Amino acid sequence: QVQLVESGGGLVQAGGSLRLSCAASESINSINTMGWYRQTPGKQRDLVARITNGGSTNYGDSVKGRFTISRDNAKNTVYLQMNSLKPEDTAVYYCYADVSIVNRYWGQGTQVTVSS
Repeated sequence: QVQLVESGGGLVQAGGSLRLSCAASESINSINTMGWYRQTPGKQRDLVARITNGGSTNYGDSVKGRFTISRDNAKNTVYLQMNSLKPEDTAVYYCYADVSIVNRYWGQGTQVTVSS
């Protein structure tokens, strides 16, 4: 059982930046893939970014060039640096961890609101 706690969300004006953090309850050294999804009302969760333990990254098309995912295994934390934020980035952002072949764990989510 891995618990994930997101932080760093809030209200920001368009063009601004936020850094989200996802702190895991235990070591992430053995967790291959971690990342972020986001969800707006009435829509499915969309992939924002993911990162493997080897440093390979993948981004959703809408955030490429603006968001950067990273991980600090020593701190058991994954980060999402969000720059040049747009109103359409407004969503609840969820951290996830694929802790095994069949088990994916999710955080509670953190609200990001971008005003025009």
